[in-house]
Amino acid sequence: MTSVMPNPIAPMTPEDEIKAAGGVLGWYAGLATPIRWMVGASIGILLLSLVQLVSGDGAEALTSAGTSGAMLRFAVPILLAGLGGLWSERAGVVNIGLEGMMILGTWFGAWGAVNFDSAWAGLFFAAVGGAIGGLLHAVATVSFGVDHIISGVAINILAPGLTRFLADQIFGRWDGGSISQSPRATGLPKINVPFLAGGKLPGSDERTFDLLGEIADTGVFFVSDIAAISQGLLSQLSLYTVLALLFVPLSAWSLWKTRLGIRIRICGERPEAGESLGVNIYYHKYVAVITSGAFAGLAGGFIAMELTGGYREGQTLGRGFIGLAALIFGNWRPGGVLFGALLFGYPFVLPLRDGTGESTHALLLVITILLVVILVVSVRNDRRVDAIIAGVVASATFIWWLLTDTAPSWLPNAMPYATVVLVLVFMSQRLRMPAADGQIYRKGG
Repeated sequence: MTSVMPNPIAPMTPEDEIKAAGGVLGWYAGLATPIRWMVGASIGILLLSLVQLVSGDGAEALTSAGTSGAMLRFAVPILLAGLGGLWSERAGVVNIGLEGMMILGTWFGAWGAVNFDSAWAGLFFAAVGGAIGGLLHAVATVSFGVDHIISGVAINILAPGLTRFLADQIFGRWDGGSISQSPRATGLPKINVPFLAGGKLPGSDERTFDLLGEIADTGVFFVSDIAAISQGLLSQLSLYTVLALLFVPLSAWSLWKTRLGIRIRICGERPEAGESLGVNIYYHKYVAVITSGAFAGLAGGFIAMELTGGYREGQTLGRGFIGLAALIFGNWRPGGVLFGALLFGYPFVLPLRDGTGESTHALLLVITILLVVILVVSVRNDRRVDAIIAGVVASATFIWWLLTDTAPSWLPNAMPYATVVLVLVFMSQRLRMPAADGQIYRKGG
Protein backbone atom coordinates (compact mmCIF):
# COMPACT_ATOMS: atom_id res chain seq x y z
CA MET A 1 0.00 0.00 0.00
CA THR A 2 1.53 3.28 -1.11
CA SER A 3 1.21 6.39 0.97
CA VAL A 4 0.50 9.81 -0.44
CA MET A 5 3.00 12.44 0.50
CA PRO A 6 1.36 15.54 2.00
CA ASN A 7 1.57 18.78 0.08
CA PRO A 8 4.27 21.21 1.20
CA ILE A 9 3.06 23.79 3.64
CA ALA A 10 2.03 26.91 1.76
CA PRO A 11 3.71 30.16 2.81
CA MET A 12 1.76 32.18 5.30
CA THR A 13 -0.17 35.16 4.02
CA PRO A 14 0.19 38.53 5.79
CA GLU A 15 -3.23 37.96 7.35
CA ASP A 16 -2.10 34.57 8.70
CA GLU A 17 1.03 36.16 10.15
CA ILE A 18 -1.07 38.74 11.98
CA LYS A 19 -3.34 36.04 13.39
CA ALA A 20 -0.36 33.98 14.52
CA ALA A 21 1.18 37.00 16.24
CA GLY A 22 -1.78 37.18 18.61
CA GLY A 23 -2.70 40.27 20.58
CA VAL A 24 -5.31 42.81 19.57
CA LEU A 25 -4.35 42.74 15.89
CA GLY A 26 -4.43 38.94 15.85
CA TRP A 27 -7.89 38.96 17.43
CA TYR A 28 -9.10 41.52 14.90
CA ALA A 29 -7.69 39.61 11.92
CA GLY A 30 -9.42 36.46 13.14
CA LEU A 31 -12.91 37.98 13.04
CA ALA A 32 -15.34 37.20 10.27
CA THR A 33 -15.09 39.72 7.45
CA PRO A 34 -18.47 41.47 8.04
CA ILE A 35 -17.75 41.79 11.76
CA ARG A 36 -14.24 43.04 11.04
CA TRP A 37 -15.63 45.78 8.79
CA MET A 38 -18.17 46.82 11.44
CA VAL A 39 -15.52 46.94 14.16
CA GLY A 40 -13.20 48.94 11.91
CA ALA A 41 -15.97 51.41 11.03
CA SER A 42 -16.85 51.82 14.73
CA ILE A 43 -13.21 52.53 15.60
CA GLY A 44 -13.05 55.11 12.81
CA ILE A 45 -16.18 56.87 14.04
CA LEU A 46 -14.86 56.79 17.62
CA LEU A 47 -11.68 58.51 16.41
CA LEU A 48 -13.71 61.21 14.64
CA SER A 49 -15.86 61.66 17.77
CA LEU A 50 -12.81 62.13 19.98
CA VAL A 51 -11.23 64.63 17.59
CA GLN A 52 -14.53 66.48 17.33
CA LEU A 53 -14.73 66.63 21.14
CA VAL A 54 -11.22 68.07 21.36
CA SER A 55 -11.79 70.55 18.52
CA GLY A 56 -15.09 71.91 19.84
CA ASP A 57 -18.48 72.62 18.30
CA GLY A 58 -16.97 74.14 15.16
CA ALA A 59 -15.84 70.70 14.02
CA GLU A 60 -19.32 69.16 14.14
CA ALA A 61 -19.24 68.48 10.37
CA LEU A 62 -16.84 65.59 11.01
CA THR A 63 -19.71 63.29 11.98
CA SER A 64 -22.78 65.07 10.59
CA ALA A 65 -25.45 63.34 8.53
CA GLY A 66 -24.90 65.80 5.70
CA THR A 67 -21.21 64.93 5.49
CA SER A 68 -21.75 61.16 5.43
CA GLY A 69 -24.51 61.45 2.81
CA ALA A 70 -22.35 63.64 0.58
CA MET A 71 -19.42 61.28 1.10
CA LEU A 72 -21.46 58.34 -0.17
CA ARG A 73 -22.63 60.24 -3.25
CA PHE A 74 -19.09 61.32 -4.08
CA ALA A 75 -17.72 57.80 -3.43
CA VAL A 76 -20.09 55.97 -5.79
CA PRO A 77 -18.30 56.84 -9.07
CA ILE A 78 -14.94 56.06 -7.43
CA LEU A 79 -16.37 52.73 -6.25
CA LEU A 80 -17.73 51.80 -9.67
CA ALA A 81 -14.46 52.77 -11.38
CA GLY A 82 -12.53 50.76 -8.80
CA LEU A 83 -14.75 47.71 -9.39
CA GLY A 84 -14.09 48.15 -13.09
CA GLY A 85 -10.36 48.08 -12.45
CA LEU A 86 -10.85 45.03 -10.21
CA TRP A 87 -12.50 42.96 -12.96
CA SER A 88 -9.89 43.91 -15.52
CA GLU A 89 -6.83 43.43 -13.35
CA ARG A 90 -8.09 40.15 -11.92
CA ALA A 91 -7.92 38.98 -15.55
CA GLY A 92 -4.39 40.31 -15.89
CA VAL A 93 -5.18 43.48 -17.88
CA VAL A 94 -4.21 46.84 -16.39
CA ASN A 95 -6.95 49.36 -17.22
CA ILE A 96 -5.50 52.86 -17.10
CA GLY A 97 -8.29 53.81 -19.50
CA LEU A 98 -10.96 53.87 -16.79
CA GLU A 99 -11.05 57.66 -16.93
CA GLY A 100 -11.76 57.64 -20.67
CA MET A 101 -14.44 54.96 -20.26
CA MET A 102 -16.05 57.08 -17.55
CA ILE A 103 -16.12 60.01 -19.98
CA LEU A 104 -17.88 57.82 -22.53
CA GLY A 105 -20.33 56.84 -19.79
CA THR A 106 -21.14 60.47 -19.01
CA TRP A 107 -22.04 61.22 -22.63
CA PHE A 108 -23.93 58.02 -23.39
CA GLY A 109 -25.73 58.12 -20.04
CA ALA A 110 -26.91 61.67 -20.59
CA TRP A 111 -27.90 60.88 -24.18
CA GLY A 112 -29.94 57.85 -23.12
CA ALA A 113 -31.66 59.68 -20.27
CA VAL A 114 -32.58 62.71 -22.41
CA ASN A 115 -33.40 60.90 -25.66
CA PHE A 116 -35.66 58.30 -24.03
CA ASP A 117 -36.77 60.52 -21.13
CA SER A 118 -35.80 57.72 -18.74
CA ALA A 119 -33.08 57.54 -16.11
CA TRP A 120 -33.06 53.76 -16.46
CA ALA A 121 -32.30 54.14 -20.15
CA GLY A 122 -29.49 56.52 -19.19
CA LEU A 123 -28.07 53.93 -16.81
CA PHE A 124 -28.19 51.25 -19.53
CA PHE A 125 -26.53 53.37 -22.19
CA ALA A 126 -23.88 54.58 -19.73
CA ALA A 127 -22.86 50.96 -19.25
CA VAL A 128 -22.93 50.41 -23.03
CA GLY A 129 -20.75 53.46 -23.64
CA GLY A 130 -18.17 52.30 -21.12
CA ALA A 131 -18.32 48.74 -22.47
CA ILE A 132 -17.43 50.07 -25.94
CA GLY A 133 -14.30 51.58 -24.43
CA GLY A 134 -13.60 48.28 -22.68
CA LEU A 135 -14.00 46.40 -25.94
CA LEU A 136 -11.51 48.72 -27.63
CA HIS A 137 -9.05 48.17 -24.79
CA ALA A 138 -9.53 44.39 -25.00
CA VAL A 139 -8.97 44.32 -28.76
CA ALA A 140 -5.75 46.31 -28.38
CA THR A 141 -4.30 44.48 -25.37
CA VAL A 142 -5.64 40.94 -25.67
CA SER A 143 -5.83 40.39 -29.43
CA PHE A 144 -2.98 42.61 -30.65
CA GLY A 145 -0.74 42.56 -27.58
CA VAL A 146 -0.48 46.34 -27.25
CA ASP A 147 1.10 47.51 -24.01
CA HIS A 148 -1.70 47.96 -21.47
CA ILE A 149 -0.56 51.40 -20.36
CA ILE A 150 -0.25 52.71 -23.92
CA SER A 151 -3.72 51.42 -24.81
CA GLY A 152 -5.25 52.95 -21.67
CA VAL A 153 -3.62 56.33 -22.28
CA ALA A 154 -4.84 56.27 -25.88
CA ILE A 155 -8.42 55.69 -24.70
CA ASN A 156 -8.09 58.56 -22.22
CA ILE A 157 -7.03 60.82 -25.09
CA LEU A 158 -9.63 59.51 -27.54
CA ALA A 159 -12.68 59.67 -25.26
CA PRO A 160 -12.78 63.46 -24.63
CA GLY A 161 -12.38 64.20 -28.33
CA LEU A 162 -15.04 61.69 -29.33
CA THR A 163 -17.59 62.93 -26.80
CA ARG A 164 -16.93 66.55 -27.79
CA PHE A 165 -17.58 65.67 -31.42
CA LEU A 166 -20.76 63.75 -30.55
CA ALA A 167 -21.95 66.58 -28.30
CA ASP A 168 -21.46 69.06 -31.12
CA GLN A 169 -23.34 66.88 -33.61
CA ILE A 170 -26.22 65.85 -31.31
CA PHE A 171 -26.51 67.95 -28.15
CA GLY A 172 -25.71 71.10 -30.09
CA ARG A 173 -28.96 70.63 -32.05
CA TRP A 174 -31.14 70.07 -28.97
CA ASP A 175 -32.70 72.76 -26.82
CA GLY A 176 -30.49 73.42 -23.83
CA GLY A 177 -27.52 71.56 -25.33
CA SER A 178 -24.19 72.64 -26.77
CA ILE A 179 -20.78 71.30 -27.72
CA SER A 180 -19.84 71.13 -24.04
CA GLN A 181 -23.08 70.07 -22.35
CA SER A 182 -26.33 68.19 -22.76
CA PRO A 183 -29.88 69.21 -21.85
CA ARG A 184 -30.78 68.40 -18.27
CA ALA A 185 -30.90 64.69 -17.45
CA THR A 186 -32.72 63.46 -14.34
CA GLY A 187 -31.46 60.68 -12.11
CA LEU A 188 -33.14 57.68 -10.53
CA PRO A 189 -35.64 58.07 -7.66
CA LYS A 190 -34.31 58.74 -4.16
CA ILE A 191 -35.56 57.16 -0.96
CA ASN A 192 -35.25 57.54 2.79
CA VAL A 193 -35.15 54.18 4.54
CA PRO A 194 -38.42 53.73 6.51
CA PHE A 195 -38.26 53.73 10.33
CA LEU A 196 -34.50 54.32 10.33
CA ALA A 197 -34.33 57.58 8.36
CA GLY A 198 -38.02 58.60 8.30
CA GLY A 199 -38.82 57.21 4.86
CA LYS A 200 -42.32 56.55 3.57
CA LEU A 201 -43.79 53.09 3.15
CA PRO A 202 -44.94 52.07 -0.36
CA GLY A 203 -48.38 53.49 -1.07
CA SER A 204 -48.29 55.88 1.88
CA ASP A 205 -47.72 59.65 1.99
CA GLU A 206 -46.84 59.73 5.69
CA ARG A 207 -43.27 59.63 6.96
CA THR A 208 -42.35 56.83 9.33
CA PHE A 209 -40.47 57.22 12.61
CA ASP A 210 -36.92 58.58 12.20
CA LEU A 211 -35.09 56.40 14.73
CA LEU A 212 -31.56 57.42 13.77
CA GLY A 213 -32.48 61.11 13.73
CA GLU A 214 -33.93 60.88 17.22
CA ILE A 215 -30.79 59.17 18.54
CA ALA A 216 -28.55 61.70 16.80
CA ASP A 217 -30.43 64.56 18.47
CA THR A 218 -29.72 63.18 21.97
CA GLY A 219 -26.12 64.40 21.78
CA VAL A 220 -24.73 61.30 23.51
CA PHE A 221 -21.02 60.97 22.79
CA PHE A 222 -20.16 58.44 20.09
CA VAL A 223 -23.68 56.95 20.02
CA SER A 224 -25.25 60.04 18.49
CA ASP A 225 -22.33 60.29 16.04
CA ILE A 226 -22.92 56.73 14.82
CA ALA A 227 -26.62 57.52 14.44
CA ALA A 228 -25.95 60.76 12.54
CA ILE A 229 -23.53 59.13 10.12
CA SER A 230 -25.90 56.20 9.59
CA GLN A 231 -28.81 58.57 9.01
CA GLY A 232 -26.84 60.38 6.32
CA LEU A 233 -26.06 57.11 4.57
CA LEU A 234 -29.74 56.08 4.57
CA SER A 235 -31.31 59.44 3.62
CA GLN A 236 -31.91 60.68 0.07
CA LEU A 237 -30.48 57.39 -1.13
CA SER A 238 -30.60 57.14 -4.91
CA LEU A 239 -31.52 53.79 -6.40
CA TYR A 240 -28.39 54.24 -8.51
CA THR A 241 -26.38 54.25 -5.28
CA VAL A 242 -28.17 51.14 -4.02
CA LEU A 243 -27.34 49.37 -7.28
CA ALA A 244 -23.68 50.40 -7.03
CA LEU A 245 -23.43 49.07 -3.47
CA LEU A 246 -25.02 45.77 -4.53
CA PHE A 247 -22.28 45.37 -7.12
CA VAL A 248 -19.73 44.95 -4.30
CA PRO A 249 -21.02 41.59 -2.94
CA LEU A 250 -22.08 40.60 -6.46
CA SER A 251 -18.52 41.11 -7.74
CA ALA A 252 -17.08 39.20 -4.78
CA TRP A 253 -19.45 36.29 -5.39
CA SER A 254 -18.93 36.32 -9.16
CA LEU A 255 -15.12 36.41 -9.05
CA TRP A 256 -14.56 34.03 -6.15
CA LYS A 257 -17.52 31.64 -6.18
CA THR A 258 -18.50 31.06 -9.81
CA ARG A 259 -16.79 29.08 -12.55
CA LEU A 260 -16.57 32.18 -14.75
CA GLY A 261 -14.95 34.21 -11.98
CA ILE A 262 -12.42 31.53 -11.10
CA ARG A 263 -11.40 31.28 -14.75
CA ILE A 264 -11.08 35.05 -14.97
CA ARG A 265 -8.79 35.04 -11.94
CA ILE A 266 -6.73 32.22 -13.48
CA CYS A 267 -6.14 34.58 -16.41
CA GLY A 268 -4.63 37.09 -14.01
CA GLU A 269 -2.56 34.62 -12.01
CA ARG A 270 -1.37 31.75 -14.21
CA PRO A 271 -2.79 32.04 -17.73
CA GLU A 272 -0.45 29.32 -19.07
CA ALA A 273 -1.74 26.90 -16.45
CA GLY A 274 -5.32 27.86 -17.33
CA GLU A 275 -4.61 27.25 -21.01
CA SER A 276 -3.24 23.79 -20.24
CA LEU A 277 -6.53 23.00 -18.48
CA GLY A 278 -8.59 24.06 -21.49
CA VAL A 279 -9.56 27.56 -20.33
CA ASN A 280 -10.13 29.99 -23.19
CA ILE A 281 -7.88 32.76 -21.89
CA TYR A 282 -8.68 35.26 -24.62
CA TYR A 283 -12.43 34.87 -24.16
CA HIS A 284 -12.32 35.37 -20.39
CA LYS A 285 -10.01 38.36 -20.68
CA TYR A 286 -12.47 39.91 -23.14
CA VAL A 287 -15.37 39.30 -20.75
CA ALA A 288 -13.49 40.85 -17.82
CA VAL A 289 -12.25 43.94 -19.68
CA ILE A 290 -15.63 44.65 -21.29
CA THR A 291 -17.25 44.27 -17.85
CA SER A 292 -14.60 46.62 -16.50
CA GLY A 293 -15.58 49.21 -19.11
CA ALA A 294 -19.27 48.79 -18.27
CA PHE A 295 -18.57 49.54 -14.60
CA ALA A 296 -16.54 52.61 -15.56
CA GLY A 297 -19.37 53.71 -17.84
CA LEU A 298 -21.84 53.35 -14.96
CA ALA A 299 -19.50 55.54 -12.90
CA GLY A 300 -19.66 58.21 -15.59
CA GLY A 301 -23.43 57.85 -15.84
CA PHE A 302 -23.74 58.44 -12.10
CA ILE A 303 -21.76 61.67 -12.40
CA ALA A 304 -23.90 62.88 -15.29
CA MET A 305 -27.33 61.94 -13.92
CA GLU A 306 -26.93 62.12 -10.16
CA LEU A 307 -24.23 64.72 -9.47
CA THR A 308 -24.40 67.29 -12.27
CA GLY A 309 -27.80 66.73 -13.90
CA GLY A 310 -26.44 66.08 -17.39
CA TYR A 311 -23.31 65.74 -19.50
CA ARG A 312 -20.71 68.45 -18.86
CA GLU A 313 -17.34 68.49 -20.53
CA GLY A 314 -14.54 67.59 -18.10
CA GLN A 315 -16.89 66.55 -15.32
CA THR A 316 -15.11 63.30 -14.34
CA LEU A 317 -12.29 65.29 -12.66
CA GLY A 318 -9.85 62.37 -12.57
CA ARG A 319 -12.13 60.05 -10.62
CA GLY A 320 -11.08 57.15 -12.85
CA PHE A 321 -7.52 57.48 -11.56
CA ILE A 322 -8.80 57.79 -7.98
CA GLY A 323 -10.74 54.56 -8.64
CA LEU A 324 -7.44 52.88 -9.51
CA ALA A 325 -6.01 54.25 -6.25
CA ALA A 326 -8.98 52.78 -4.36
CA LEU A 327 -8.28 49.45 -6.08
CA ILE A 328 -4.68 49.45 -4.87
CA PHE A 329 -5.70 50.62 -1.41
CA GLY A 330 -8.28 47.80 -1.26
CA ASN A 331 -5.68 45.18 -2.20
CA TRP A 332 -7.63 44.13 -5.29
CA ARG A 333 -10.65 43.09 -3.19
CA PRO A 334 -14.26 44.38 -3.63
CA GLY A 335 -14.72 45.26 0.04
CA GLY A 336 -11.40 47.05 0.11
CA VAL A 337 -12.37 49.05 -2.97
CA LEU A 338 -15.56 50.18 -1.21
CA PHE A 339 -13.64 51.23 1.90
CA GLY A 340 -11.08 53.07 -0.21
CA ALA A 341 -13.79 54.89 -2.17
CA LEU A 342 -15.47 56.08 1.03
CA LEU A 343 -12.14 57.10 2.54
CA PHE A 344 -11.17 59.09 -0.56
CA GLY A 345 -14.60 60.68 -0.82
CA TYR A 346 -14.65 61.93 2.77
CA PRO A 347 -11.96 64.66 2.57
CA PHE A 348 -13.38 65.92 -0.72
CA VAL A 349 -16.87 66.60 0.64
CA LEU A 350 -15.95 67.72 4.15
CA PRO A 351 -15.03 71.31 3.12
CA LEU A 352 -18.40 71.61 1.36
CA ARG A 353 -20.19 70.91 4.64
CA ASP A 354 -17.71 72.81 6.82
CA GLY A 355 -18.82 76.40 7.19
CA THR A 356 -16.11 77.46 9.65
CA GLY A 357 -13.17 75.45 8.29
CA GLU A 358 -12.57 73.91 11.73
CA SER A 359 -13.67 70.42 10.68
CA THR A 360 -11.24 70.37 7.78
CA HIS A 361 -8.50 71.60 10.11
CA ALA A 362 -9.37 68.78 12.54
CA LEU A 363 -8.45 66.27 9.82
CA LEU A 364 -4.81 67.09 10.57
CA LEU A 365 -5.28 65.75 14.10
CA VAL A 366 -6.99 62.64 12.72
CA ILE A 367 -4.01 62.04 10.43
CA THR A 368 -1.62 62.52 13.34
CA ILE A 369 -3.38 59.88 15.44
CA LEU A 370 -3.44 57.39 12.56
CA LEU A 371 0.28 57.92 11.97
CA VAL A 372 0.99 57.35 15.67
CA VAL A 373 -0.87 54.03 15.43
CA ILE A 374 1.26 53.10 12.40
CA LEU A 375 4.36 54.11 14.41
CA VAL A 376 3.43 51.82 17.31
CA VAL A 377 2.65 48.88 15.01
CA SER A 378 5.90 49.40 13.08
CA VAL A 379 7.94 49.41 16.29
CA ARG A 380 6.26 46.21 17.47
CA ASN A 381 7.00 44.53 14.14
CA ASP A 382 10.59 45.84 14.12
CA ARG A 383 10.10 47.85 10.92
CA ARG A 384 12.45 50.69 11.76
CA VAL A 385 12.24 52.61 8.50
CA ASP A 386 8.44 52.65 8.63
CA ALA A 387 8.55 53.75 12.26
CA ILE A 388 10.93 56.63 11.50
CA ILE A 389 8.85 57.85 8.56
CA ALA A 390 5.61 57.62 10.55
CA GLY A 391 7.15 59.43 13.50
CA VAL A 392 8.54 62.28 11.43
CA VAL A 393 5.33 62.81 9.43
CA ALA A 394 3.17 62.54 12.58
CA SER A 395 5.29 65.15 14.36
CA ALA A 396 5.14 67.54 11.41
CA THR A 397 1.37 67.11 11.04
CA PHE A 398 0.78 67.65 14.77
CA ILE A 399 2.86 70.83 14.76
CA TRP A 400 0.94 71.98 11.69
CA TRP A 401 -2.34 71.40 13.56
CA LEU A 402 -1.10 73.25 16.65
CA LEU A 403 0.18 76.32 14.81
CA THR A 404 -2.82 76.87 12.51
CA ASP A 405 -6.53 77.50 12.95
CA THR A 406 -7.73 76.43 9.50
CA ALA A 407 -6.48 73.98 6.89
CA PRO A 408 -5.32 75.18 3.46
CA SER A 409 -7.84 74.87 0.65
CA TRP A 410 -5.68 72.38 -1.25
CA LEU A 411 -5.55 69.84 1.61
CA PRO A 412 -8.84 68.00 0.87
CA ASN A 413 -7.97 67.59 -2.81
CA ALA A 414 -4.50 66.29 -1.94
CA MET A 415 -5.74 63.90 0.77
CA PRO A 416 -6.65 60.92 -1.47
CA TYR A 417 -3.30 60.98 -3.21
CA ALA A 418 -1.42 61.39 0.07
CA THR A 419 -3.39 58.41 1.41
CA VAL A 420 -2.25 56.28 -1.54
CA VAL A 421 1.38 57.23 -0.87
CA LEU A 422 1.02 56.33 2.82
CA VAL A 423 -0.58 53.00 1.92
CA LEU A 424 2.23 52.14 -0.49
CA VAL A 425 4.85 53.13 2.07
CA PHE A 426 3.43 51.41 5.14
CA MET A 427 1.36 48.54 3.71
CA SER A 428 3.25 47.52 0.58
CA GLN A 429 4.19 44.19 2.17
CA ARG A 430 0.50 43.34 2.51
CA LEU A 431 -0.52 44.34 -1.02
CA ARG A 432 -0.67 41.56 -3.56
CA MET A 433 -1.62 42.33 -7.13
CA PRO A 434 -2.53 39.44 -9.48
CA ALA A 435 0.70 37.69 -10.48
CA ALA A 436 0.22 38.13 -14.24
CA ASP A 437 -1.29 41.61 -14.06
CA GLY A 438 -0.04 43.78 -16.91
CA GLN A 439 1.73 40.97 -18.74
CA ILE A 440 1.20 40.45 -22.47
CA TYR A 441 -0.27 36.98 -23.00
CA ARG A 442 0.08 35.11 -26.27
CA LYS A 443 -1.59 31.75 -26.76
CA GLY A 444 0.88 28.89 -26.66
CA GLY A 445 3.64 31.26 -25.54
